[in-house]
Amino acid sequence: DEEEDYMSDSFIKQDVRPGLPMVRRVREAIQKEEKQKEANEKNRQKSVKEEEKERREEVLRSALGNENRGFALLQKMGYKSGQALGKSGEGIVEPIPLNIKTGRSGLGHEEFKKRKAEEKLESYRQKLHMKKKANEQAADQFRTRFKNKQEERKMEGDLRKSQRACQQLDMQKDIDVPKEIWYWIEPEEEENKDEEEKEDECTSSEFSVSEKLQLLTAYLREEHFYCIWCGITYEDAEDLSSNCPGDSAADHD
Repeated sequence: DEEEDYMSDSFIKQDVRPGLPMVRRVREAIQKEEKQKEANEKNRQKSVKEEEKERREEVLRSALGNENRGFALLQKMGYKSGQALGKSGEGIVEPIPLNIKTGRSGLGHEEFKKRKAEEKLESYRQKLHMKKKANEQAADQFRTRFKNKQEERKMEGDLRKSQRACQQLDMQKDIDVPKEIWYWIEPEEEENKDEEEKEDECTSSEFSVSEKLQLLTAYLREEHFYCIWCGITYEDAEDLSSNCPGDSAADHD
């Protein structure tokens, strides 16, 4: 580049506002870099694959000419360019597209990868389904245990209620000793036993809470004509059978 003459008119007429020379130099540097990139792109040696791809695309874009033997035979049979194949023109217009394989993998590799991906997806879906099913079963088991625990607590309350009623009714008939030791509420001093002794008593008991409740309510009905769910002492067995709805809490609901 020739040196600028600082005394020339072109230099004196330049805009000398602050900051403008810096902006101009940056713009010029960017333009110079872009021109250099374009030059490098033009001078760059294309790879064999790129050249093959360009030649292939160019050939595919060009229509078949009379020099093609197959096309020439079609024209002799009355075919015209752009016309659909077939006697009545129901065939295809464009040639079947080429599926060119450029990778180094063997034949069928893409189908194999697709099948593996589908199998992996199906396995993932099955795992999700099994996990969902396991969660539902766990929730059902929890609800069942909770319901059974509530029913057991209710039966224990009914049993204590029956024991108090049995003790009171037996004492009204001057019965000092219960028919079975568990027919009455245990004395207060017995309730203060150690937890280990209570556990031993529970494990040694012959009947469950449900069985005890069934036996005790039957005793109250037969001996005292009393129903714990009605809370009524009937006059006799006939009065009890005719006016009491049943012999369980479910019958009274």
